[in-house]
Amino acid sequence: MIAKIFAVGSVAVMFLAGCCDKSSCEDCSKNDVKSAALPTATTEVQKSATVSTAAAAVSAESRQAESRDGATLAEQSKQAVLPERPQESLSLWNDHAPAKDSLEAFVRATTDSTSPDFIPVERRIAVFDWDGTLFLETAPTYFDWMLFEHRVLDDSTYKPSKKQLKAARDGREKGIFPGLSAERERMVAEAYKGMTLSEFEAYVRAFMQEPQPGFTGLKRGEAYYKPMVEVVKFLTSNGFTVYVSSGTERYTMRPVVVDGLGLPPKQIIGSDVVVVTSNQKGEDGLAYTFQNGDNLVLAGQSIIKNLQTNKVTTLASEIGYQPVLAFGNSGTDASLLNYTISNNKYRAMGFMLLCDDFEREYGDEVKYKKMRVASKKYGWIPVSMKNDWKTIYGDGVKKE
Repeated sequence: MIAKIFAVGSVAVMFLAGCCDKSSCEDCSKNDVKSAALPTATTEVQKSATVSTAAAAVSAESRQAESRDGATLAEQSKQAVLPERPQESLSLWNDHAPAKDSLEAFVRATTDSTSPDFIPVERRIAVFDWDGTLFLETAPTYFDWMLFEHRVLDDSTYKPSKKQLKAARDGREKGIFPGLSAERERMVAEAYKGMTLSEFEAYVRAFMQEPQPGFTGLKRGEAYYKPMVEVVKFLTSNGFTVYVSSGTERYTMRPVVVDGLGLPPKQIIGSDVVVVTSNQKGEDGLAYTFQNGDNLVLAGQSIIKNLQTNKVTTLASEIGYQPVLAFGNSGTDASLLNYTISNNKYRAMGFMLLCDDFEREYGDEVKYKKMRVASKKYGWIPVSMKNDWKTIYGDGVKKE
């Protein structure tokens, strides 16, 4: 019997985020965060076994099989060893930004197998809101509404209703945007009725290539907060599974997130609309059988707006595990953050981005002050776009 030797290293890691939005909340505070000391990598003691005289007579076939087994174990060992340092860093964050330090301490503690705060890989779930947390929402408003305005006012192939036309004109000409109401969702969903999913994806991708209003050197689909993209990569490289959960409709958001963050569609959760087949013709989905040649088509009807407690229930149904990290930017993310940090069997944290930068971004004083107050009230970690980040959109991008 030949001894099989393999070492398992355990390591630590680091890091974090912040921005704007709407809803109720209160003044910021520094939240105490348990910080864990950087663990020292350990090396397991090699085990050796003596080879008996009888074992020397093992057949060539047995030795080959054992060799294959050894190679498999060596490969498993290689995969199990964590890097000495995080494979992704948070270089776009200012040194000792409170949110950054808090996230680094959290990741160090929860990825160290010797720590009492260790979280197994399958339970390392991090959930991010999208608009205003990862992606621009203030120039002048949400991506999905800007797409709607484009559809209604610029697309000659579409014939909008009077309500749609008025709402789109109010937004573009007066800067008056509807609240997050059922009526808003109906108007937006109806704008794409009859498009196949592939046609709609192409439509969104074309819109992503347009220049982003309010900035130079930036396209609509590129308007990600670079420091937050670092956080996503940092967590992913340290064994966390990252989900995006947004109030933006799922099919609208999907190509922007896939391209911008590299996440697979199954980790992108949004508001839902009705989808039917091209030959269904109003027949109930329980009665209709999908046929060869059928295409999936947008029915122009909204189902659910993925905000507040709806975010919590969709996470329960689509993930099945309570997150241990959550990132938001407004009162509509309060339920997501509170769900994450409440009665969690694992160490957990919630981070709230504050849109407090008026030089590099279109900040909102009322909103960010509300979120500061909310952070203090609920025990979230505030993230200051102004004070915590070295950049927002990267070099070459300028606010107009």
